[in-house]
Order: sequence, then structure tokens, then C-alpha cells
Amino acid sequence: MTTIAFIGLGNMGNPMAANLVKAGHQVTGFDLVAANLDTAKANGASVAASAREAIAGAEVVVTMLPAGKHVVSVYEDIAAAAAKGTLFIDSSTIDVESARKAHKIATDAGMLSVDAPVSGGVGGAEAGTLTFMAGGAADAFAKAEPILQPMAGKIVHCGDAGAGQAAKICNNMILGISMIGVGEAFVLAEKLGLSHQALFDVASTSSGQCWSLTTYCPVPGPVPTSPANRDYKPGFAAALMLKDLRLAQEAAQSAGAVTPLGAEATQLYALFNAMGEGGTDFSGIVNFLRGKTG
Repeated sequence: MTTIAFIGLGNMGNPMAANLVKAGHQVTGFDLVAANLDTAKANGASVAASAREAIAGAEVVVTMLPAGKHVVSVYEDIAAAAAKGTLFIDSSTIDVESARKAHKIATDAGMLSVDAPVSGGVGGAEAGTLTFMAGGAADAFAKAEPILQPMAGKIVHCGDAGAGQAAKICNNMILGISMIGVGEAFVLAEKLGLSHQALFDVASTSSGQCWSLTTYCPVPGPVPTSPANRDYKPGFAAALMLKDLRLAQEAAQSAGAVTPLGAEATQLYALFNAMGEGGTDFSGIVNFLRGKTG
């Protein structure tokens, strides 16, 4: 049993913390939203009144927060208060620069540090099948891996500090681009009189095959578990896809990389969000491509 502080108990954080509890760890959580604390308590975690209170006596600190500024702020608040050698794991999806800054805050304070963003959405968090993309020193990753295991279907050590975030934003840029491509194909198929099932049966077994089609098909029917069959309830909200695409564009500009399709996908998701669809699953962009929303 490991004593774990879990800071950030939202849609992803709470089921992740619950899986740590199920694995036999002692988890103390903190979140600014009272209802999230109630959920954590119902899932078997203890709750704290502050981040500093949550980390008292913790061997591991896991954070799952909205943006880089929040991670850096929390690290600045708690790093000096944690016991030397505490393992810090940040599973937020944030910019690479902030991830590296958080690493430095932790390591300068004598902590081990890993950035470990996730892929798999709320469903993966609940099922304990998330993919973790980890960045950090080998010794820190070795200690983080058994902590991540109860929440994970796959864990990949991507490299040094910030490498996990780099892998996450590259992966999600692929995802955003591919979902638009799949959506466009279904819209064209509709115009040509081709059924959704016929296109799916062909493309899913030939060169058009991709995760956005075979696992997360953006039209109802072919993949019963996709959000398209529940009125595009997320899942992975369009607002979060836009956030990740913008992070990818910021990284591309900083690194001098040319990503024209990533840039176009960012613009399309920005328009989709501006039409009030930020809370819709990102696969719902197929309706935007049809000229419809809602």
C-alpha cells in the first residue's frame, strides 16, 4: 500500500483516484469543487481541505489539472512542504514548457518527477485502461510505473522531462485531423447515396482504417459504443480537443515545425466551439461539416 495525494478530482481525476483506492492504496484527494470531494469520498478516498493538507505524509502526489498555470502554481505551493524524495506525477495535459518548469520545481526541491498525460477519456479512466505517456528520469519512471498500473492499459516511457506531454499533443493532433477526415468521408458518402454501414465496412478493412473510424465512428450505427449513438455526449469534449490542438500549434511554432493540417484542424474546432458545441463530443464535428449544429 502506498500513501497517495490526488489533486484534481474532476471527470478524469475521480475515476483515476477510485482505481488507486481499489488497488489498495491509501488516497487523500483535494479539489476546489465540493461535489468532486463528495464523489471521491463515496469512492473510498479521504479528502483534504487544501493541497498542502492532502500531501501531508504522502509518498506520491498525482495531479490532474486543467492547464499548465495550474500545475505550476500547485507545484510551487506544495513542493517545499512535501517530504524529500516524494514522487510527483502530473497527468494533466499541458504545454511542454510548463511541464518542464513543473519538473524543475519538483527536482529542485528534492523530489522525483514524471509528466504522465493520458489518452482514453473518461471511459478509459473508469475502466482503468488509460494509455500513459511518461516523461522523466529513468529512476522516477521506475517508481511511477507501479502507481500508474491500476489506472492503465498501457504505459510508455517516452523520454526525459516533458516527453510525455510532447507525445500527447502529437497524438491528439493526429486524432483531431483524422476525425475531421473521417467525418468528411461520411458527409461525402451521404451526398453520393452510400450508406454509413457500407462505407464503414469498406474503409474499416482497407486503407482508410483508423481509430477515429473503427473505435470512435462519428455516425450512429456501425460502432455501437461510439458517442454518435448517444447524441454525441462526451467522451472527449470538443473544447478539450481544441485545447490540445492549440497546445500542438504552440509547440509547432516554438519548435519551427510545419503542421498545416494541424493548423486547419485547430481552426475548424475553434469554429465548432464558437458555435456553442464545446461540450459536445469532438466526433460531433461531423454535424459541423454537414452545415448543422445542435
